[in-house]
Amino acid sequence: MADDSPATKPTNGSPTNGAAANKVDVPKGVWQPCPSCQATVFQKALEENMYVCPECGYHHRISARTRIAQLVDPDSFEEFLPDLVSTDPLKFKERLTYKERLREVQEKTGETEAVVVGKAFIRGRPVILAAMNPFFIMASMGSVVGEKITAGLERAADENIPFVVVTTSGGARMQEGMVSLVQMAKTSAAVARLDDAGGLYIVVMADPTTAGVAASFASLGDIHLAEPGAMIGFAGPRVIENTIRAKLPEGFQSAEFALQKGFVDRIVHRHNLRTEIARIIDYAGK
Repeated sequence: MADDSPATKPTNGSPTNGAAANKVDVPKGVWQPCPSCQATVFQKALEENMYVCPECGYHHRISARTRIAQLVDPDSFEEFLPDLVSTDPLKFKERLTYKERLREVQEKTGETEAVVVGKAFIRGRPVILAAMNPFFIMASMGSVVGEKITAGLERAADENIPFVVVTTSGGARMQEGMVSLVQMAKTSAAVARLDDAGGLYIVVMADPTTAGVAASFASLGDIHLAEPGAMIGFAGPRVIENTIRAKLPEGFQSAEFALQKGFVDRIVHRHNLRTEIARIIDYAGK
């Protein structure tokens, strides 16, 4: 016979189990799980710690605007080319058309594209700063990203001030096909012009810096800094393993591995980036 005692019988479809009855819904955005150590961190504490996990030091991905606010002197950032948008050269369509996808991510992020570029001061030193946004189609490089990076490099050369870029990208933007791929050559040529002008070029590699961005302007700096644990590489580990038919070493494509192999000059904690960039500018006499 079924037990219909009050302790087990639901009333009006609601559970009467003590734990379930006392469960409290936590408002969205109050707590943030750490993907590295799995700790649940108070969102405000995470923000105050520059989006670095206070438990394990994991550097969370952050937006371009957050990155800029962390690096530059207050109210010193003057953005340029803010309204450039893709013309959808291939009339690309998947689940959504490319134009629909752009509108969707623009509404979600409040940005027109995957990189923000402008002139600013970092501890009183003038720079041209570009910050990529991993929340905008994984900061993939299409025609607009290539144009804005190129414009920033050229302006740095014209004004004889350093160019600083924070890279975090999944690579080329497939919706723009060959138009996206030629941005590798375009941005690399702009880096060469800055170098010919005697300019200083500082790259900060954040998680992830991969594929076409890693194979072009992200790897051509005078100085390469990286955040701890950042993924840095070209193709994914499984693709490489299948190509060379060999097991990759532990930690492959991490910032620490890149430092060991000489592809990165220094790993810098997010708290210290402003000071480190200013110090490098002073050392270079810029």
